Amino acid sequence: MVPEKRERINEQIRFPQIRVISDTGEQLGVMTPDEANSIARSRGLDLVEVAPEARPPVCKILDYGKMRYENSKRAKPKTQTEIKTITLRPKTGEHDLQTKLKNARKFIAKGSKVKFQVRLRGRERARPDMWAAQLADILKRLEDVAVVTQAPQPEGRVISAMVEPIKS
Repeated sequence: MVPEKRERINEQIRFPQIRVISDTGEQLGVMTPDEANSIARSRGLDLVEVAPEARPPVCKILDYGKMRYENSKRAKPKTQTEIKTITLRPKTGEHDLQTKLKNARKFIAKGSKVKFQVRLRGRERARPDMWAAQLADILKRLEDVAVVTQAPQPEGRVISAMVEPIKS
């Protein structure tokens, strides 16, 4: 296990000379850590070592608690909601539809968004409103566990709609 790298702050900085950068980003020059600490204390901030390998080491005057909070927020992985697609045909049978709805409920229970697509071929494309109504009926069956985020709308040869879990 790798030990967590901690920055040295305030009195933990023990170098004869350090380069100091203010909280506004301007360089205050090279000085002793005691002088830099007194400047930081007068501003109600901390002196934090940001580049210990540099010669002289670089320290910055800033709010250490705020810096740690921002670093922890940056380090957290961003959660990406997954979109599951369920493809239907206009002539999908009732039992097959029940199976697809059961799978949709599983996906929604796991927190995923579900996109329903009705693929139209040939003469089926002549009546997209009829198939959109069929898709609306499917969405109505899921309204106890999901909310519609995209109403049924034609996109070329496909009519699609999207639902996501109801926020508790």
